[in-house]
Amino acid sequence: MTCDFLSLAQPGVQKLSPYVPGKPVEELAREFGLRPQDIVKLASNENPLGPSPRVIEAIKAALAEMTRYPDGNGFALKSALSERLGVSPAMITLGNGSNDILELITRAFVGPQHEVVFSQHAFAVYPIVTQAVGARAVVVPARDWGHDLEAMAAAITPATRLVFIANPNNPTGTWIDAAALEAFLARVPEQVIVVLDEAYTEYVENGEVPNGMDYLARYPNLLVSRTFSKAYGLAALRVGYAVCQPAIADAMNRVRQPFNVNSLALAAAVATLADADYLAASCKVNREGMAQLEAGFAALGLSWIPSRGNFIAVDLGREASGIYQALLRQGVIVRPVGNYEMPNHLRVSIGLAQENQRFLDVLGQVLARE
Repeated sequence: MTCDFLSLAQPGVQKLSPYVPGKPVEELAREFGLRPQDIVKLASNENPLGPSPRVIEAIKAALAEMTRYPDGNGFALKSALSERLGVSPAMITLGNGSNDILELITRAFVGPQHEVVFSQHAFAVYPIVTQAVGARAVVVPARDWGHDLEAMAAAITPATRLVFIANPNNPTGTWIDAAALEAFLARVPEQVIVVLDEAYTEYVENGEVPNGMDYLARYPNLLVSRTFSKAYGLAALRVGYAVCQPAIADAMNRVRQPFNVNSLALAAAVATLADADYLAASCKVNREGMAQLEAGFAALGLSWIPSRGNFIAVDLGREASGIYQALLRQGVIVRPVGNYEMPNHLRVSIGLAQENQRFLDVLGQVLARE
């Protein structure tokens, strides 16, 4: 008789559903007999430019040391971030992507007796890490697809240990302004840690979205999480970081795996951080692509949620799953977001101009047949 090993797992783990990533190009090609080069992937909020040339050179230089363990403290990257952000290296914790940061802060501070507060339609990893440690998730209804910070503040109880806020939010693209964030932080008790997830902050322009770094000195219970996976183009290498008070960082480092960021990722992150031209080009492509998709949606008579990320959620006015499948058959990969309680929306990553147009053309054809 085979043992039911799942029944032996922790209760929170038993109830988890694994995170489902966007469909890979290779899998779609096999499934529908398509050529990989003909497939457009706009599903995972990736940078469409490819990596910075400086990254390629940095990785080549680092290859000779692949037999060595990486610098477990990430000295070079922490030093570069410290200079860029104006914070002490002791305030920086490196992660295997920012998802690692979200798990580290939860494992370090949250137990089954605690609550974690986050918004409806917020990043799927928040409930996953909460449930994994057996804590109670307090999901606050969204307002206009975004965070209702007043309601989230009201949801905090003596059992609350952590609050997750994504700004801009994934998958809706909504954002919180400085006044709302300031008012919220002022209401949060000092023993409740606020995680401000700024994975898309580099795409923000004109100061529309507050910079979490500006609040760290006044709010010692604040942690700002960022990533190199999006605007900096390092999604495959998995490197992110947190900035917070040293006491919080110290607790996270106690549960952080040794060598959690590999040598190639460390070298690449230092290189791309120094490439201002690459970041500017990434933001330009995103800005122009966002305008292109918005115009395309308007021409198709569709509405969308205004976004400040590198993606946009379009409302199809009907159940989106069938349209998603029809797009797949034509070699266009986007992201259905029914798991975020958004069954009529598709989240579309901003691609190159020709990729965006291919998506719009195929979407128009699919909708015309419906």
